[in-house]
This record gives sequence, structure tokens and C-alpha cells, in this order.
Amino acid sequence: MSGTVPVRPDVTVRWYEPWPGTSAPAGPTLLWLHGGGFFRGGLDQPEAHDVARSLAARGVRVATVDYRLAPPPGLGPAARRLMPSRGRYPLPLDDVLSAYREVGDRSTEGVMVGGASAGACLAAAATLRTIDDGRPPVGAVFAYGFFHAAHPRMAEARHRSGGHRGLSHARWALDAMNRNYAGSRGSLADRLAFPGGHVLSGFPRTLVVNAERDNMRASGDLFAAELADAGVDVRHHVLPGTHHAFLNRPRLAAYAHTVSLVAEWTRGG
Repeated sequence: MSGTVPVRPDVTVRWYEPWPGTSAPAGPTLLWLHGGGFFRGGLDQPEAHDVARSLAARGVRVATVDYRLAPPPGLGPAARRLMPSRGRYPLPLDDVLSAYREVGDRSTEGVMVGGASAGACLAAAATLRTIDDGRPPVGAVFAYGFFHAAHPRMAEARHRSGGHRGLSHARWALDAMNRNYAGSRGSLADRLAFPGGHVLSGFPRTLVVNAERDNMRASGDLFAAELADAGVDVRHHVLPGTHHAFLNRPRLAAYAHTVSLVAEWTRGG
């Protein structure tokens, strides 16, 4: 993909200004993307709204994006008729890129791009595209993301997802989710659909936070290694005892710890 993606007027961007009284110096705006397997989630889920509020309370300016969702897996050709407002790759990425342009125009200190789970994949793809366009972000943040078209296997059993996620996050289910988002075999191999395994030169400084007991961690760990191999300044954390999507549970210690890590990283720490 090349050229400039036009701004779509119906892409909703929600802004969170630093709370009054926060003493943190002005820094870049964090463009933050929720997860949900590309087909669910929204601006009001804790992984979007609560995270943004918590960061704003720590002096970070945040913008969240209501990007288009893919249809649920399994609908096949009927998806367009049953859910006409939804769309597969590259439409969700187009929405993120439109939001990136809006946020960039309003952010004198630059933009950081970040997200959780599928949102991390979209954020990584948006980073690659903006590098191509000559307007890259000043940093990136990925929480328990996955980045590869086919999910790598988590070798150690004690690090795999358990409980209901043992089935819903099985490799075959995750790969089916990816195929549903991509929509075609050609798109599945596109670097802007799944950046993992592709050239990552030019990436900005990046924070990666992964959950220890998470089948998607295999992709997150591998992507962090790929970034490091490309010469990117990467800080990689694996939080002990945590499970996927812990940012949807604001009372967890891992939630507060990760928000603090992201706030520090956004301010250049």
C-alpha cells in the first residue's frame, strides 16, 4: 500500500486530556487501540476507556479510536449482507491511519502509537505504514499483542493459557481469527496486516508488555526479538502470573503496573 489515506469523517476519536494538577511535562499524545480479536470491543471497554483515563491521571494525553470491526468469524460471504457496517483488512487500519493524521495535526510533541492484543497488531501495522509515508510516530507501546499471521507455539505448558482461554485461545482458533480479519490468503501475508516476520527497520523506540500465561505471548515475545534484531530500542517486560487481557480488569495489580510503565515510557522514561 502506498500514498496517503484520506481522513474519513466518520472515524470517532475520543480525547483524554491530562488531569488538572498533574505535574508531568507536556509530551507526545498516545494513540491507543483496544483489542478484541479484530471483531469485538469498543471505546467504552476498560481496555480503552479505563486505560486512557488512568494515563490521563498520570499526565498523558491519550486519544482512542473507534476503528471498524471485522465480522465475527464463521459468517463467511453472508457477513457483508448481515453486517454492512463492518469490514476486514485493510478497512480497520484505514480508520487508524485517519485517526493518526488527526491526532498528529493536534499534537505538537508528536504521536506515540499503542494498543492491546489485536489493537497492538493494528498499532504495529500503522507504525509501518507511517514510516512508509515519512511521518512515523515517536514511539510505540504494545500490551500482550500478537503480530504474526500464524501464531507461534508456546513451548512451555506452564506458560500457556488456561481455563476457558485454553480453548478460545488455542492456536487453531487464533489462526482462524487472523484469517477472518485478513479475508484472503494474499492479505494474510501482507506486512500491513501482520507485521511479524517482515522487515521492521525504522521502527521507533518500543515498549512491549506481555502476559506470562498467554498463548499469544509466543508472538509477542518473537516480535520483540524481531524488533531488537532490526536495531530498534526495545524494552520488553513479561509480567509474572498474568493472563491475556489483564488491562480489562482495572483492579488487578498488573493493570496499575502496566499503566505506570506506559506513562513513564510515553514521557521518555
